[in-house]
Amino acid sequence: MASSAKNLDPAFQGAGQRVGLEIWRIENFQPVPLAKSDYGKFYSGDSYIVLQTTSGKGGAYLYDIHFWIGKDSSQDEGGTAAIKTVELDAVLGGRAVQHREVQGHESDKFLSYFKPCIIPLEGGFASGFKKLEEEKFEPRLYVCKGKRVVRMKQVPFARSSLNHDDVFILDTEKKIYQFNGANSNIQERAKALEVIQYLKEKYHEGTCDVAIIEDGKLVAESDSGEFWVLFGGFAPIGKKAIGEDDVVMETTPAKLYSINDGQLNLEENTLSKALLENNKCYLLDCGAEVFVWVGRVTQVEDRKAASKAAEEFIANQNRPKSTRITQVIQGYETHSFKSKFESWPMGTTPGNSGGEEGRGKVAALLKQQGVDVKGTAKGSPVNEEVPPLLEGNGKLEVWRINGSAKTPLPKDEIGKFYSGDCYIVLYTYHSGEKKEEYFLTCWMGKDSIQEDQAMATRLANTMWNSLKGRPVQVVFNSSSFSTFRRYARQQLASYMFSAGRIYQGKEPPQFIALFQPMVVLKGGVSSGYKKSIAEKNLNDETYTPDGIALIQVSGTSVHNNKAIQVDAVATSLNSNDCFVLQSGNSLFTWHGSSSTFEQQQWATKVAEFLKPGAALKHAKEGTESSAFWFALGGKQSFTSKKVTHDVVRDPHLYTFSFNNGKLEVGNFSLSVCKLVNEVFNFSQDDLLTEDMLILDTHAEVFIWVGQSVVSKDKQIAFDIGQRYIELAASLEGLSPDVPLYKVTEGNEPCFFTTYFSWDGTKAVVQGNSFEKRLSLLFGTILRTSESNDKSKSSGNGGPTQRASALAALSSAFNPSSKAKLANTIPTRPSQGSQRAAAVAALSTVLTAEQKGSSETSIPRFSRSSHSPEKTVTETAKTGAASSEGGDPLELSAADKEAVEGDRSSSVSSGADSEVSQEQTIDENIGETTFNYEQLKAKSTTPVRGIDYKRREAYLSDTEFQTVFGMAKEAFYRQPKWKQDMQKRKVDLF
Repeated sequence: MASSAKNLDPAFQGAGQRVGLEIWRIENFQPVPLAKSDYGKFYSGDSYIVLQTTSGKGGAYLYDIHFWIGKDSSQDEGGTAAIKTVELDAVLGGRAVQHREVQGHESDKFLSYFKPCIIPLEGGFASGFKKLEEEKFEPRLYVCKGKRVVRMKQVPFARSSLNHDDVFILDTEKKIYQFNGANSNIQERAKALEVIQYLKEKYHEGTCDVAIIEDGKLVAESDSGEFWVLFGGFAPIGKKAIGEDDVVMETTPAKLYSINDGQLNLEENTLSKALLENNKCYLLDCGAEVFVWVGRVTQVEDRKAASKAAEEFIANQNRPKSTRITQVIQGYETHSFKSKFESWPMGTTPGNSGGEEGRGKVAALLKQQGVDVKGTAKGSPVNEEVPPLLEGNGKLEVWRINGSAKTPLPKDEIGKFYSGDCYIVLYTYHSGEKKEEYFLTCWMGKDSIQEDQAMATRLANTMWNSLKGRPVQVVFNSSSFSTFRRYARQQLASYMFSAGRIYQGKEPPQFIALFQPMVVLKGGVSSGYKKSIAEKNLNDETYTPDGIALIQVSGTSVHNNKAIQVDAVATSLNSNDCFVLQSGNSLFTWHGSSSTFEQQQWATKVAEFLKPGAALKHAKEGTESSAFWFALGGKQSFTSKKVTHDVVRDPHLYTFSFNNGKLEVGNFSLSVCKLVNEVFNFSQDDLLTEDMLILDTHAEVFIWVGQSVVSKDKQIAFDIGQRYIELAASLEGLSPDVPLYKVTEGNEPCFFTTYFSWDGTKAVVQGNSFEKRLSLLFGTILRTSESNDKSKSSGNGGPTQRASALAALSSAFNPSSKAKLANTIPTRPSQGSQRAAAVAALSTVLTAEQKGSSETSIPRFSRSSHSPEKTVTETAKTGAASSEGGDPLELSAADKEAVEGDRSSSVSSGADSEVSQEQTIDENIGETTFNYEQLKAKSTTPVRGIDYKRREAYLSDTEFQTVFGMAKEAFYRQPKWKQDMQKRKVDLF
């Protein structure tokens, strides 16, 4: 049954026409666009539709639609959101991936749009909204879960809500407390700090204090006392109670159901792609996640019915709220969906020509059904972008492997690579921080013998160890990887390929750019290669300066200027390229009719490199001499077909872990390799020091290794990368020969950091994830400890002191029989100070009684908590008091409060002025403009005194549009790596 355009909601007209977020709220069962100022606010009584538009391969738009259902939203509203999501998909051409999101159980992808978190608000459209900022501030207690995206849940403000396993945030009017359960995750603690910073800036105008409370570590300072006072006094907290939110259904073997008129029919056959018919809808039940697959020729009403059937299936099965529903369209299946099938033949993927054709068919079909399709952007031509390259003016050294030794190449031979040999390349350079860095790798010719490959890896590893592990380690996989690994396993068991290797034909841009030019020649000169061809009775085709050789030159820039020796026959020519032909003393350059001026220049440079000083003859296509054709064995026809290159694809970041000895790496599986989590909308902050992550740019694969990763896991980094490549090759068409890098934390090269908005200061901060985040957000981490002897001499230990402290504590919390021990903020400052002092006294006694131990104290952070100067000052004063042996209760609570107030206010003013200054500078960038010619990096009349890292920001809006072809707002919404590449193209980097 067809669906006409008039039945589609007008609220969706023009949707998906630009990159970014668009949100609608369901009001009276109709979608209403949400004001951008309200993005990130979700009321628990409502349902929402969220559209995320991204720029895919070839310039086409990709869509993810999420419908979010609040815990207090009516079933009818939730159903309306689901149906309207299908309608929005139809408007977008029927190719969006649809996600069902339930409050408290949102997907990582959804939460990544609203970093650091979303905090659902009470109320809704029907019941009236409560504006948090206009209410009388009431303390709120949240449990904070998640290592990279945060799920915040408000819990009752009571001591019984606390436990030892989670991280909690208590938000009061004057101070925000973070309570770290003794068994809580370090990375969740770090993420909670980001949430505190967000709350501080959004709801406290950046002026409230921050305190960190460690479960089980009572320390003699007021923050701990104040915290427990708010809960009616210190008392042991209970174990974590398992609730509905903690029930997560396990993934089960997939079952496929066909959907006919809303009814589900189980398919008994083995799961394969061939089962899916393009005129039907199917439900794939995987336990924790349910997929709805929609054939591309199904009608809109069929898709609505399939969505409703999935909702009913979840309800009838009594699945937990955490069960996810994801709807995919034929031709746009996700990794996770495809991996459930035993057979999924590789075909075209979205974004290439096949994807465009499929998209056109979907749009055409929907138009036939009366659906007015919007937002189907055509693929735009992809311009060549210069990737980030290593710093120039470094020292380049190359060795050829010959038996068990490596022979250094003379300077005039560096750049010549024989396909039958193996090489070690070491490039030493200085990074932007002026520290010495190394790029160390092996290059394996496609015809090289396995013994030479093993020896190259072994010798490179020895060099790497001598450099203390600082080089970027690169591995490039060949089709012979498995054979080579079996052969070399014994020799390399202790090396784990830590020096890496590059395989001929898959050289990355930063490698090629080291050589000016790089020429790959036939044959080899090593003793191993010579012996191998002799044993096989093969002809030795090794290049010689006096023989006949044809060299193809197709590159146009420093990063792709590799030249390759091809068969010396006329059929090897191509009208799109240039060639160098040598025949004895004769030397020709041949320019194809479609070759570029840059290629012709490179051809001349290659000719000079191979035969310095030789007379050079130039020949254009169609003007060749008889001597030219004679050297090639006669004139023959040749191709004019241009070689297509891989389209640039968006990078993906994955986390992985080990479970019962099996590798888990994201949401799909292949044998022992199982992918668990993709990090969506990733940033540098997602590189947690305790983890290893995989960054897949499709052209390269990186294994990033944090400093705190255990040694045994570091040793198998390359094995993990290889397993990932095998998996991605089967599902996504990733080349099995793709470059594989191992990058260690603190030594990230520019061609890795370009995919992040990189801050060099973050990379050098030491400590675990929590300590790093604490230092970056709130200043220097300080530790204080008291020795056992000092504790004894302080006079604070023993049963008498403990009894006195307990008596004081009892008195403070029970001043009279009418005292109210409720979980409220004390209204009388004197009573609160008395309680705080009593708790502090008890904690001092308990601390003193711990023999032979030292306690870690997290400093108190005031309004200027991001200022390192404050923490240093506090430590100095605390240290002075301790050294004098004074009782911490000798100073009255009122006096202490006054001193702390003066101290924080004085530092706060300085910090605030710094912030204001930074804001002023940032605003001035937008106010001051210069013309494009002055701002270019190679300008002959450069402007002075600007932020050279943000040259583009000084362009006027009009000139910015002219130079970049887009507005500033659209430019800055792109990932940092895309911004940098575009800035390089227009000389503004």
